[in-house]
Amino acid sequence: MLVIGIAGGSGSGKTTVVKTLTERLKQKVVVIPQDCYYKDSSDLTDEEKRTHNFDHPDAIEWDLLCDQLAALKRGEAVDQPVYSFISCSRSKTEKTRVEPADVIIIEGIL
Repeated sequence: MLVIGIAGGSGSGKTTVVKTLTERLKQKVVVIPQDCYYKDSSDLTDEEKRTHNFDHPDAIEWDLLCDQLAALKRGEAVDQPVYSFISCSRSKTEKTRVEPADVIIIEGIL
């Protein structure tokens, strides 16, 4: 299994690179968006949400991302969180099922 990390700021072309890689690779590819792993911020007030730094590494739940990546590498499917940028929270009920693949691309700002 090959794991590729694509990082860059907003508007830097990450999505274009990921799309091109996905189209050109002959193997099965799964994309893991780092955005899905933002910590739930539903407990913050509206003011706190407006001033919260989502670009800081502490905004990401790294343990969950790493655990799910390890599971995929072991050939196990995972239930990826669904994050809403409108409410700054994770869905309590909705998840995205991600199956293992030959190539995993992790895409995000960090």
